Amino acid sequence: MVVETAFSIKSRDTGTGKILELMVIPALVSGGYKCCVQCHVGQRFGGGRHFVDVVAEDEQGARYLISLKWQQVTGTAEQKVPFEAICLAEAILQGAGEYTKAYLVLGGEGWKLRDFYTKGGLEKHLTNGNLVQIMTLEKFVATANRHEL
Repeated sequence: MVVETAFSIKSRDTGTGKILELMVIPALVSGGYKCCVQCHVGQRFGGGRHFVDVVAEDEQGARYLISLKWQQVTGTAEQKVPFEAICLAEAILQGAGEYTKAYLVLGGEGWKLRDFYTKGGLEKHLTNGNLVQIMTLEKFVATANRHEL
């Protein structure tokens, strides 16, 4: 689905996922990006199709992968961050220039490792970690709204 100015979102069954998309997409649209929601971007290593929450495209045709994670209370989303970062980097490599960069956006207040992730702590542990920027929801919304992806 491509979103430009008005949008309706079909999301997976997770209520928090849809809410997070509803917070991010208006900022992207306001920043001048076209958006594709729940887009297939390749294969995950080990098998399976890889979908990202949003692919944003700027007016020059640069495309950005955006994965959204919500952690309202302490739980397992935190443990999924490294795997998702690896998958996003792999999607960029598999895309052979189709994607410029990936963003992993962390929303909610239930993160114990949010500062570690958003301040680059994971990068040194991942090959190609520089392809994925992990950001708070607030910072991502401001960045997208200013057209600075």
